[in-house]
Amino acid sequence: MSARRHALRRMGALALLLQAPTLVRAASAASIVAVRVWPAPEYTRVTLESDRPLAAKHFLVDSPNRLVIDIDGLELSTGLRELLGKVKPDDPYIAAVRVGQNQPRVVRIVLDLKQAVAPQIFTLEPVAAYQNRLVFDLYPVKEEDPLLALIRDKEQAEQQAAQAVQDALGELIGRIDRPALPPVAAASVPQTPAPRPTTPPPVGAPVAPPPAPMTQAKLDRLIVIALDPGHGGEDPGAIGPSGLREKDVVLAVALKLRDRLNSNPNIRVMMTRDADFFVPLHERVRKARRVQADLFVSIHADAFITPKARGASVFALSQGSASSSAARWIADKENRADLVGGINTVAVKDSTVMRAMLDMSTAAQIKDSLKLGSEVLGQIGKVGRLHKKAVEQAGFAVLKAPDMPSILVETAFISNPEEEAKLRDPDYQAQLVEALATGIARYFAKNPPLARHRAL
Repeated sequence: MSARRHALRRMGALALLLQAPTLVRAASAASIVAVRVWPAPEYTRVTLESDRPLAAKHFLVDSPNRLVIDIDGLELSTGLRELLGKVKPDDPYIAAVRVGQNQPRVVRIVLDLKQAVAPQIFTLEPVAAYQNRLVFDLYPVKEEDPLLALIRDKEQAEQQAAQAVQDALGELIGRIDRPALPPVAAASVPQTPAPRPTTPPPVGAPVAPPPAPMTQAKLDRLIVIALDPGHGGEDPGAIGPSGLREKDVVLAVALKLRDRLNSNPNIRVMMTRDADFFVPLHERVRKARRVQADLFVSIHADAFITPKARGASVFALSQGSASSSAARWIADKENRADLVGGINTVAVKDSTVMRAMLDMSTAAQIKDSLKLGSEVLGQIGKVGRLHKKAVEQAGFAVLKAPDMPSILVETAFISNPEEEAKLRDPDYQAQLVEALATGIARYFAKNPPLARHRAL
């Protein structure tokens, strides 16, 4: 009996030995859980989510521009091949993707590029609903000047307005100069549209002057408002009971508010994001400071552990403790956006801007922020319920610009089914936009902005 037992043990050990290479290979190879691509003019992000950490090396190739990424510990899989279909034709940076097994357990990804890029490739540890992430951020070699982009937008709007006036005057003059026909004769005339007159208008007729180029004086008087739709890209923000995502609804509200504010010829809006992509908290503040914004409004839709919580809130920065435990809880939640959205901590640690910025808030900035917040809160209260009737304060990282009034607006509790339905409603969004615009206008009426020397 003992001899039989001994033989069985030897056979079992031999079977395990034969299976060992397969088991080791299966245990060591990571599996791709999801592939996501977030294209945007500012940068394109590619995310590979896996059940185990991945290590990658990369290099750039010229003529034509390509980014080559070798990922260790990975086998070519269906999930990875999905990357080929994720790239959109209008992606500003990626023209095509090729994926292949370069070596055993090494997958090579080649990104054919539309322009030269400055890539950042880094890993993220599991957080929230995400497992391990390998991130490729493709930035342009030269960053666009955001203030110059605003000025071009303003000049284009002025040119379009002037052209519209010219077209209307031309049609009016054409009708005045065209002789009236008798009814019978008119019936026999072919009904063809009258050509637009090419001769100069009569002497004395009003003519709209062409728009003057942007002068330094006009630039100094320009009011710049920074709108900051919260979350985006990898960070969905809060999610309502029926699946409405915070990042989507706040972007929709911010885009409508941008159009509403830009209708004033003396105002231009800078958006920290105008599409579905992630922007780190410090970068949102840096963008506003680069255009020397006159104020900063961050737009969110709150969530709480119970669906009963409801009502809008407005927050300003606090240099000390939060004004309430709820304000502190919300600030902590919003400040974790970088972890979920996926910030390159190595790049941030090397940034002198990041190190110098976070604690430069001033008492004067907070005082002005409270004034702005009070005006906005008063208007929001006219279209919906308020969670608190006064502006609250807490240590929101996104409100720490030292030189502009900054507020964070929680438009409603997206975790409340009734308020989620309102946030989804375009009519209610329009009411929110009007309330925000009116509150901003009332603030400027009482606190006229100082002329800023915005040198291009």
